Amino acid sequence: MEPAWIGAAVAALAVLVPGAWRYSRQVVTVMHEAGHAVTAVLTGRRVRAVRLHRDTSGITESIGRPSGLGMVATAFAGYTFAPVLGAFMMLLVLAGRSAWAWWLVLGILGAMILLIRTWFGLLVLVPAAAAVWLLQTRAPDPAWAETAGFAAAWFLAAGGLRATLELWGHRRRTRARTSDADVLARLTVLPAAVWNALFATVAALSLYVCWLGVMGH
Repeated sequence: MEPAWIGAAVAALAVLVPGAWRYSRQVVTVMHEAGHAVTAVLTGRRVRAVRLHRDTSGITESIGRPSGLGMVATAFAGYTFAPVLGAFMMLLVLAGRSAWAWWLVLGILGAMILLIRTWFGLLVLVPAAAAVWLLQTRAPDPAWAETAGFAAAWFLAAGGLRATLELWGHRRRTRARTSDADVLARLTVLPAAVWNALFATVAALSLYVCWLGVMGH
């Protein structure tokens, strides 16, 4: 079986099997919060802390204007960062640059370790960063990094899509209006449902890019 489809099978198990998703979703949360943090810095905000919790929730605290394009971009980046990163990783791996993809992931994890303010977050991030480091420097066969890169790319795109669909259900079941979609609704004229649909659209397009890339390779 081709490495791309081995990776797809692994990612499908991680996203679709309930017992696996309970744990693998934490990776999507890490990238969700990384999206907030990266975008906050790029738009001139200052990141004060990132917190990850056992229930796969998280929060990124940034300081800056409470409204405006920078805040809108920061709020929008959470649910879209993981799938877009997945599509970008897929393109790098298909181009024979799996090492670049993994160094990018390692850089993100390293930055998150510096910003994390919960012990649970450290328990997630430090082993993840160590595993990526070992994959890059100690793997006996470069094909391992390539296959793992395919799996990670598929997972981030598919897991990011599932997270946006779960947000629909969460908002319907509860009256809490604290999600990123609700924050964006308060910042703009668009309702939360539209923002949720935009999250899902970006994630679906990212997964489609992965599919097109593999099929055309």
